Amino acid sequence: MATATRTAAPTLIGSVQRALRLLESAGSHPDGAPAKQLAREAGLPLPTAYHLLRTLTHEGYLRREKGVFVLGDAVDRLVRGEALQNRRSKIVHSIGHWRDVIGAPVYFAVYHEGEIDLVSVADSPAAPTAYEWADLRETAHAHAIGQCLLSQLDEESRLDHLDRHPVRPRTPHSVPDRSTLLERLGSLGRMEPVVERQEYALGTVCAAVPVALGSTAGAVAISVPLHQQDRLLPAVEWLHREIDSLLTAGIVSISI
Repeated sequence: MATATRTAAPTLIGSVQRALRLLESAGSHPDGAPAKQLAREAGLPLPTAYHLLRTLTHEGYLRREKGVFVLGDAVDRLVRGEALQNRRSKIVHSIGHWRDVIGAPVYFAVYHEGEIDLVSVADSPAAPTAYEWADLRETAHAHAIGQCLLSQLDEESRLDHLDRHPVRPRTPHSVPDRSTLLERLGSLGRMEPVVERQEYALGTVCAAVPVALGSTAGAVAISVPLHQQDRLLPAVEWLHREIDSLLTAGIVSISI
């Protein structure tokens, strides 16, 4: 049994290596190349190349057009995913710096596949996060992060979210109903910061700044205790300027 395992592993790895060589070769020909040319450039026997090309085409990594092979949509998705992850990483690195400057916890969230995704939080013993007493995904209408993300969605996506997560007041200060929330979101500018005071949790005030990551809506937010609410607006104005500088520098994309 052990011998069979040792024998199979190199074959599997070799197949992956050969497939990658074919992809690299195909990528060097923007207008496509025939199987014989790709096999020759990848140093593969033609029958092996045909087998791998069929597999790569079936999985969407290649596309056959008029007898030549070109890179497929799956490769584009990989490239876009890597670019998005790089942009996210740069923002995550930044929020630690913003926490230290502002002296408040900083949150980074995105709207992904129809839900709120809290990607990263930078806090400290001196600047603890707000208590998450209700699921952030189900209470987007009640906190600054959620309202900021919803404000960046198109109307259809926004209504779909509220169909799945109905508006229910969480505190006496929460938005009372769906129509009031939609009116509030509609009054916001496309990339305008959002401020909420005790709508999600009593004793806490929050603000969020929109960040567009390609086609993904994102938000960077801060929270402070109610007795420190005078700090909130100056802090979020400073944060907004910082994020604008990242956008200007091209570290994050502003296209939605």
